[in-house]
Amino acid sequence: MKLDWNQFLEKTVNVTMNENYGVVYGNSNEDNPTFYEIVFKTGKLIAAYEDGLLLEASRDSQPYKIYIPYSSIKCVEIF
Repeated sequence: MKLDWNQFLEKTVNVTMNENYGVVYGNSNEDNPTFYEIVFKTGKLIAAYEDGLLLEASRDSQPYKIYIPYSSIKCVEIF
């Protein structure tokens, strides 16, 4: 089943990811980065493509865009 994501443009979405990893540099015992799993991505849905979604969010008052391929999406909440 295909969903027409365009009907949800400009809505806030919370995406639960299948698997995605990030790196945090900080104090560690062996001077190696600590890996953590990124579970959620949240932002305003600004575009839907054939192979993924584009969200817009802000961090520290700076806007940024997040591209999420459909294959990485486990669940989406739409607000």
